[in-house]
Amino acid sequence: MDFIDYYKILGLNKNATPKDIKSAYRKLARKYHPDLNPNDKDAKKNFQQINEANEVLSDPEKRKKYDQYGKDWQHAEEFEQAKHHQEQSSGPGRTRYSGAESGGDFSDFFESMFGGSQGFGRNRQVRFRGEDFNAELQLSLIDAYKTHPQTLTVNGKKIRLTIPAGIENGQTIKIAGYGGPGIHGGPNGDLYITFTIANHPKIKRLGNNLYTTVDLDLYTAVLGGEITIDTLDGKVKLKVNPETQNGSKIKLKGKGFPVYKNEEQFGDLYVTYAIKIPTNLTNKQKALFTELSKS
Repeated sequence: MDFIDYYKILGLNKNATPKDIKSAYRKLARKYHPDLNPNDKDAKKNFQQINEANEVLSDPEKRKKYDQYGKDWQHAEEFEQAKHHQEQSSGPGRTRYSGAESGGDFSDFFESMFGGSQGFGRNRQVRFRGEDFNAELQLSLIDAYKTHPQTLTVNGKKIRLTIPAGIENGQTIKIAGYGGPGIHGGPNGDLYITFTIANHPKIKRLGNNLYTTVDLDLYTAVLGGEITIDTLDGKVKLKVNPETQNGSKIKLKGKGFPVYKNEEQFGDLYVTYAIKIPTNLTNKQKALFTELSKS
């Protein structure tokens, strides 16, 4: 497994505060969001790496393990056990080995202790953490709008989970303990699920805000009136002001997407009016427009 520098991904140094991490994540998540970079084939990969870096560095316990063990931070528990057993088995005249003390690679240290049939591993079984699994789950925008149960099959095993409202396209979440089984009684690995959210035919999502374009007939645009539009939360009536111009925009506060893991907060819905010019006019209608044009 190659080392991934989570600090470098977020443009930070190891002294970054939790506030720095949160700020950098939000900035980069907006910049590399796949919906904002449809022509960038690497956008999804970059977005996933940003999410992964934030998940580790924003968690104090995970960050501590990452800072100490680098790419092998997920095996920190096994390393600690290994060092403890090694220290107990070392007596006068014996050489103690610690990857942290020697500056060596913990992977090499771990393999040197337990990789072969000789040495410490033959005297006592050591618990190994199970393999992490990765899965992809496709959702519609409407699915992602509301918290709902979902069942998916991973390696022939059905897993029931609850999808929180507000999940992002390309976001990865961890389901602890649902990866591969541990060895010699070790803990199971984790399941990482990456979400792919399909585009909606009429509504576009950017962060927690939604955008839609609504057709408006010429007569309502000129005289004003009331129309009904579709939103992800049902139909909404709108009052159209007289003399509304083509391309005019209005904001419906709180009618956007729910904030992830905070369903009491919502983004906004922005509506753009597209005025439709009437076609197939009768001679009488044309005459009325001609008369209007001369007034």
